[in-house]
This record gives sequence, C-alpha cells and structure tokens, in this order.
Amino acid sequence: MSQAPRRTVVVLAAGEGKRMKSATPKVLHPLLGRTLLGHVLGAAGAAQASRTVVVVGHRAEQVEAHLAEIQPEATPVLQEQQNGTGHAVRIALDAVPEAEGTVVVLNGDVPLLRPETVASLVAAHEESKASATVLAAQVADPVGLGRVIRDDAGNLRQIVEERDASPEQRAVREVNAGIYAFDVAALRTALGKLSTDNDQGEEYLTDVFGLLAEVGQPVGVFVAADPDETLGCNDRAELAALRALLRDRVNTAWMRSGVSIMDPATTWIDVTARLEPDAVVDQNSQVRGTTTIAAGAVIGPDTTLVDAVVGAGATVLRAHVVGAQVGPEATVGPYSYLRPGTRLARKSKVGGFVETKNAEVGEGAKVPHLSYVGDATIGAQANIGAGTIFANYDGVRKHRTTVGDAAFVGSDTVLIAPVEVGAGAYVAAGSAVAKEVPAGNLGVTRAQQRNVDGWTVRRRAGTVSAEAAERAAAQQPAERHGDADASGDAGR
Repeated sequence: MSQAPRRTVVVLAAGEGKRMKSATPKVLHPLLGRTLLGHVLGAAGAAQASRTVVVVGHRAEQVEAHLAEIQPEATPVLQEQQNGTGHAVRIALDAVPEAEGTVVVLNGDVPLLRPETVASLVAAHEESKASATVLAAQVADPVGLGRVIRDDAGNLRQIVEERDASPEQRAVREVNAGIYAFDVAALRTALGKLSTDNDQGEEYLTDVFGLLAEVGQPVGVFVAADPDETLGCNDRAELAALRALLRDRVNTAWMRSGVSIMDPATTWIDVTARLEPDAVVDQNSQVRGTTTIAAGAVIGPDTTLVDAVVGAGATVLRAHVVGAQVGPEATVGPYSYLRPGTRLARKSKVGGFVETKNAEVGEGAKVPHLSYVGDATIGAQANIGAGTIFANYDGVRKHRTTVGDAAFVGSDTVLIAPVEVGAGAYVAAGSAVAKEVPAGNLGVTRAQQRNVDGWTVRRRAGTVSAEAAERAAAQQPAERHGDADASGDAGR
C-alpha cells in the first residue's frame, strides 16, 4: 500500500484575467521562457509535494493542454463556476481525499516567486505547528491588495480584501501575497464554514485565517525578504513590469556566475537558457528557449538566439539563429539567418546576408556573403562564392546538394539539387549546375559572350547612354568591337 502524501500543492489557475484583454488565459502568457503558470510550478517544486493539483476554469482545455506539456504528473481540477478562492481550494482537496499533512496554496499569476521562499514558508509553517501560515510582504503601495491585519501583540487576526477593508485597514502596508501553507485537517474544517457575505459574494480563502484565529488555532505570518516576489499580474502593463524585474534578476545571476553582459537593460535571457563563464553577450540581444552558450563565445550586438547551441569561442554578430548549432570558433554574421537544422563545424564561417536551412557546413568551410544554403552538406575547407543559391525545392519536394571538401564554388552560381560537387572541384562563376561536377573537375555552364556593335546608339537613341556611347566612339574612331553578323541582326 502506498503511503499517503504528506504535502500537497494546490495552484489556483481558473481565473479569466479580464484585464489582460486577451484570448489567451492569463496564466498562459509568456515571461522569459515560461508561462506565468510554468514559473509558479517551478517554484512549487521546492515544496517537495507528493501531489500537485491545478485548479482550471477559464479556457480550461488550453490550460490543461499546457499543463500536460510542462508537468504531466500534475492533476487538473475543473472549477466550472468561479465562486471564489475558498471554493477553488475545496474542490481541489475533494480531488485528493487522501491528502495529509501540509497543503501549500499558490496563485498561478505570481511568476517571480523563488523556490527558496516556498521552501522557507513550508519549513516555518511546519516548525511552528501552525494551522495556517500566510506569506506576506511589506510594500510601498498596497492599493488593490489584501491587507494582513495583526492584533496588538503582533499576531495575525485576519486577512481583509481591499474592497472589504475599512479606511484604517487600507492604510496597512503589509499585504497578502496569495501564497499559503495549511494543516489539511484544519483547512478542510474551516472551508466548510466559509460564507459569501462580502462585496463580491464569493468564498474567500483568506477568511480561513480569521475563522481559525477565532477558535484559538495558531496562525502565522511569514514575511518575504523581497516583496517583488509576491507581485501578481493583472494586465499587460504589470506583465511588462514583471518581465523587466525578472530580466534584471536573471542577468544579475549570470553576471555573478562569470558571464559578461555588456548592457543588461537591453539583454533578455530566458530562464531556460544556459551560459558558461567567460561568455559575452553584447547589447540588444535575446537568448531564448533552450539556447546554450559555451565559454568564450561572443553574442551580439543585435542578435537573437532561439533554441540554439553556440560553441566555445564562436562569434555571432547581428544575426538571427533558430534551432541551429554554431560550432567552436565559428563565425556568423552580420545580418545572417540560421534556420533549424543548420550545423556549423569548428572554425566555419557564415557571413553577411546569408540564409541557411538544414545545412551542414564543414570545418573551416566558408559561406561569406549574400547566399542561400538550403538542404546542403558543405565539406571542410570548401568556399562558397558570393550570391550562390542552393536551389533545393522543385515545387513539390526538397532535394539535397553536396559540396565536397576544399571545393570552390564561384560567385553568382546556382546549384540545382539534387547535385554533387566533388572534393577539390571548381565551379565557374555564373554557372547553373544541374549535373555532377566530379572531384577535381571544373564545372562551367556559361554561354559564350558576344558583343553587338553599335546597339545602344541604334536602339536607345536620345538616351544619356547613347550620348555617352557616341562620345566614346568619337574619341576612338578607328576602333570597332564585336561580331559583325550579330550587329547586322540587331540592326534589322
């Protein structure tokens, strides 16, 4: 027989969030690599609970789908009618009748909460043997927040929502963070006594504290060291403010771990990214998703990395890199776009105005500028000239091109896949290559040039070009160039 859980986490995520004015549920709005709910669940892990219950309501199917992705072991519980936080916790506990010990209740829109604070709250609650403990914060501006009301001895008397508070109570600056620890037996009893006699006509979970205090049950207050941790999110302006606070927290932690961030105010690093000491991130850069940056790499300025891998000593300058790997000591940019499936080997180069997709660039190989490389394998030490296009799509299917080691592809070339250029082969500039160029061969597809004598004067008479041609002819009256036959044809 399995042992009953000693701790249970309940996350309240049923609200609509009307002030967000969004089709997306409030708790699913993103914030530096995670949703609001994802951040809260990350902090909740510090409670080391046996069960996690997430109360869903507004657009429940979206929240449940997201929950299945990020924490499939959590149990969603539907609150069909949002009748208050007390009602939400009661239906959550109904879903886990075996729960014993401590219940930790978290709001789903408090993304700055640290795991260490959750652990400290639980420890203080259990050590004091309190029936209930509230996480509180001292704030400069308590408007809109529930107040923590203490008696003359400093003990918690009740928690009052602002809309129900008296003028004296509204002057209190110690506020309720919406995060609690309860003894489950005491909580179940108190929940059964809640009423809807308040301004909103809802069952307030905060009323539990007053009910417990009235009957002499010990209730406690744990004050957060950093009040920013307790900030919730009600609209997009508040979400932006939280994003900036989290940016500063993340950047400070990376700098103290040995990463150089040249302009923290314009550098945005997701909490899911990983950087090694001596990495450098320059201004106006974003490091998103599961990106990893190795020691000595230089990122930016003006660079975005999404789910990318950047090797030691690599440089990525003014580039957009998504789902790609940049090898050690490789260089990228400026103004390059590396799309998913791109893999750059050690000391390879993708230069200015180059786009790659599903492309392997070998060690020391170069694609210096103005090229598209799609569905390709480029061997070590190969050189791809400016303006080269890897024509990978025939309108129905994608095909692959292979360029061998130390091959040289001239500028303004089109490689029409599927095609192979062998090791050490050359392709003449301006060629359109649709057949194999064997190793060591020169591939040329250009037509022979011909010059039509006098064409501009005859066909563009009266233009500045014709006037310039006439002046040049007058300066060199004895010289004639071109093919007489061609000239005759053009004159007809």
